[in-house]
Amino acid sequence: MQRHITNRGTRANVHDGIGFVPQGNRVFDEMTVLENLEIGGLHLPKKRFKEELKKMWELFPELEKRKKQNSGKLSGGEKQMLALGRALIMSPRLVLMDEPSLGLSPKLVTFMMGHIRKINHEFGVTVLIVEQKVREVLEICHHIYSIKLGKIAYSGTPEILKTDKQKLKELFL
Repeated sequence: MQRHITNRGTRANVHDGIGFVPQGNRVFDEMTVLENLEIGGLHLPKKRFKEELKKMWELFPELEKRKKQNSGKLSGGEKQMLALGRALIMSPRLVLMDEPSLGLSPKLVTFMMGHIRKINHEFGVTVLIVEQKVREVLEICHHIYSIKLGKIAYSGTPEILKTDKQKLKELFL
């Protein structure tokens, strides 16, 4: 079923199972890691929140070690994990991610892409990524859209773009 989400409030989107990971490792710097995750699970019953929190600690054990630390003191990669964890703790059906690799080292980009794939495959969460590191995304996605001047310039599987370097260059470089 198609549903427009334009101009809807956050509450309606959360209710419908839509999570969001903003660009630039955005977390609440003055709050602890745990408090950031609590904000993501604010609408969950306590028992359910604890279950989801356990999943987040398993997915990102680095964050559990820092759960009482102010988020502003985390590295860029840890902040990105926290932003993703905050979106995931609500058990969304869809997560929208804006530039999840922004500011990350190549090693951390690989780490995050692996976790995004895991979230999709193991948690069954649909992930929509807006990303400039196209080659990395081609390795984890099922479908690609290229948008130029507000219109879809390409829609297809990543396999086509992996083999057609000229098409890839035309669309994304």
